[in-house]
Amino acid sequence: MRLVAVGRMKDKSERALVERYLKRLRPALDIVELPDGRGSPDEIKRREAQAILAACPVHSHVVALDEGGRTYSSVAFATSLAAWQDAGRTPCFVIGGAEGLDSSVLQRADATLSFGTLTWPHMLVRIMLVEQVYRAQAIAAGHPYHRAGRPD
Repeated sequence: MRLVAVGRMKDKSERALVERYLKRLRPALDIVELPDGRGSPDEIKRREAQAILAACPVHSHVVALDEGGRTYSSVAFATSLAAWQDAGRTPCFVIGGAEGLDSSVLQRADATLSFGTLTWPHMLVRIMLVEQVYRAQAIAAGHPYHRAGRPD
């Protein structure tokens, strides 16, 4: 699996949280960090989109994180992640920069994912995504990390 994210994770405590879950993921999640774009908001989105699309493997199942995207329960996300992997297409999650994702990235996306209508810092979204991917794997494996009897 792959995560393509605009911005570099510099804070040690944030990086430690991501690493905590990355160590547990099988298959592994490869993180590609892209530099923040420069220029006007439209130019930033265009440049970041070019870099994002170039970092996504050609036959991958691109999942764009977008506030207008689909909201999943943890169980539904686990089911979807398993289906994407079973289809033989590597999941490639995409997190844009502060200006959001360019329409070309959303058009390329095979799915969208939203963590709700609240605005989240990009580094926190990265942590939340990695944890949810781990949770999805735990659900699929029947591991007690996710308590299936509790509401999502």
